[in-house]
Amino acid sequence: MSAGSGQSRVVFANRVYWPDEQATAQLLTDLAEGLAARGWPVTVLTGYVGDTASSEQRNGVEIQRVGGRQGRHRHLVGQALTYVWFTLALRASLRRTLQSGDILVAMTDPPSLPLVAAAASRRAGAHLVHWVQDIHPEVGLALRPSRLLAAVSSPWMRWRDAAWHRGEACVALGDDMARYAASRRVPANRIRVIPNWAPGGHRLAPVPVAGNSLRREWHVEDRFVVAYSGNLGRVHALEPVLAAAARLRDDAEVALLFCGDGPRRPAMEQAVRLQGLANVRFLPPLPRERLAESLSVGDVHLVTLRAGCEHFVYPSKLYGVLAVGRPIVFVGPPRCDLAEEVRRRGAGMVAADDDPEAIAAAIRTLHADPTLRASMGRKAAEWFRATGGLPAALASWEELLRGV
Repeated sequence: MSAGSGQSRVVFANRVYWPDEQATAQLLTDLAEGLAARGWPVTVLTGYVGDTASSEQRNGVEIQRVGGRQGRHRHLVGQALTYVWFTLALRASLRRTLQSGDILVAMTDPPSLPLVAAAASRRAGAHLVHWVQDIHPEVGLALRPSRLLAAVSSPWMRWRDAAWHRGEACVALGDDMARYAASRRVPANRIRVIPNWAPGGHRLAPVPVAGNSLRREWHVEDRFVVAYSGNLGRVHALEPVLAAAARLRDDAEVALLFCGDGPRRPAMEQAVRLQGLANVRFLPPLPRERLAESLSVGDVHLVTLRAGCEHFVYPSKLYGVLAVGRPIVFVGPPRCDLAEEVRRRGAGMVAADDDPEAIAAAIRTLHADPTLRASMGRKAAEWFRATGGLPAALASWEELLRGV
């Protein structure tokens, strides 16, 4: 009998899934297919991307797509309309699909998903688990503090809290996030910390410099590369990085590469042009198959987070950096859990997100000291192995689902 035989069906709900390359899409694909391989019946309710079919089977997972064709929006209005459309379609789909005894795992894209999932699970007599990737509307309040926005958000937070309380488990990505859930009166015995992992992390390994064709394609064979890989989003402390780049502009050996896309990219590109920062380049996101290659281009990687967001977001790009054994320069709140862990593990350096000079100094230190860089890279790889990656996450999720 396979590991999950006889278990309840697991129904995941999230706006993005394979073949989308967004982080939550890749994480959900790994988890859904991993559970299916262990014998769990798995259904994913998600949105359309490209020319995907409305219903299909892939690697043991039943995929049902709802709503209209989706694109990525740089502006909040377009994004909000996409969220509303998907939410309405998902609500109708859950009414048709969800059955008594199912385990509904609701993610947080779109932000309305926890509320919709709580209502649907109650109606169907299904179990409910919240997989909290981001905490809304708190993220928005942290980015744009406003009394009016706080007043408008207060009822939504109460509804969201009620949805969390309705769930039989609330899965957080780290201790900061777990403490915030507890502060919203989620019972301690329902809060579980299950870290994310590097998407496809079991296949990620450092690519040697001599064998990395991207270093040649990007013309950085003889440069010290400071890399940022992933979403250029509003929660990431990116402006201080550009300010640090301005302080490094006279060091011809140092290049900063941003590989990814997101709502902040156009403004950053404009800032680089206006300041004439020839040491900064932007590159398109690469397919997952080339992730090990692209991550290995960096001699050092930036992981960033705006102060105030540490309880509501966890920068999961960290795990890809660890997988290829690269030192980290964490730019963010110096006393958050992630900063403390970087220090404790000896896997990199920490600079406050309001201190560009400290960011530049950390880059200079790592550039000048190959021995320190190699030591931190080894410790990063050790940290990655200690997390257990996807296999450890699958084991934790199976334990949780059986308990539900």
